[in-house]
Amino acid sequence: MADLRLLADVGGTNTRVGLADHRGLRPDSTRSYANAGFAGLAPLLAAYLDAVQPGPVAALCAGVAGPVRTGGAQLTNLDWFIAPDDLRTATGAGQVHLINDLQAQACALDDLPDSALVPILPGQPQPDGARLVLGLGTGCNVAVAHRVGGRLFVPAAESGHTGLPHGDARLNALTEHLAQTHPHKPIEAALSGPGLLRLHRWLGGAASDTRQIIHNHADGTDAVASETLRIFTRLLGTVAGDLCLHHMATGGLYLIGGTARAIAPYLAASDFPESFAAKGPYSAILRDIPVTLITDDTAALRGCARYLAQLRPE
Repeated sequence: MADLRLLADVGGTNTRVGLADHRGLRPDSTRSYANAGFAGLAPLLAAYLDAVQPGPVAALCAGVAGPVRTGGAQLTNLDWFIAPDDLRTATGAGQVHLINDLQAQACALDDLPDSALVPILPGQPQPDGARLVLGLGTGCNVAVAHRVGGRLFVPAAESGHTGLPHGDARLNALTEHLAQTHPHKPIEAALSGPGLLRLHRWLGGAASDTRQIIHNHADGTDAVASETLRIFTRLLGTVAGDLCLHHMATGGLYLIGGTARAIAPYLAASDFPESFAAKGPYSAILRDIPVTLITDDTAALRGCARYLAQLRPE
């Protein structure tokens, strides 16, 4: 197929791969791979191409869970360094583009079906306001989508490794506890799947994974699990409100990722709404920002397709 585009969503645990043409992502082309089975992204993509035999690839865009710099990208939560030359050799792609995975997800906002958007909190979004995507999974990060001249402009960010906010005595005690293993006290040490488990264990809980914490909270028999969710959602509201003010994201806050999906059913009735809007004279602005969950597992691939399409207009 002419002008075939290879897309990859590279997380800390799994990588999703797909193909696109001028019409966008081909949903029947997507496959997911466990990163543990590969020495890096290049052999993973080579295995995908060998399996699907799509023909020559004109361009590649990969959204990666880590900072992208000149010369490549280092994943934050996996010992993979991704070099564009390695990807060219493995795939034959004439053009290779690396972007942050949250950039990719934010680039998808205009291409998501309505069925992939689940309202959490209502609001009054500004039609031309920036939109902020907050990812909660193995790690935590954000990206902000701006409409500029009919296109989406999404700058890179690494907000998950900025510092946790000052809070009340209990939240500050949690931050000091997390500093024992994460000296720079990053947001993602608490607000992520592993962070939810760290919080639970700090409270004395014995759940083995995040799914068990959510289950135990939902059945109403585990007070520690419920307290874990209460603190987590309160901290999430504070951090999300701060980030929305940083970027004046009056177009909406979008949550994405496995941890976001797990806690979303409990957010509206938690401390999240109050802590999200608790910004003094700016509270009214925060209350007008709608909060939405993205459930499309291929969102980052759609965003990679959009990124390439904006570089290569038809």
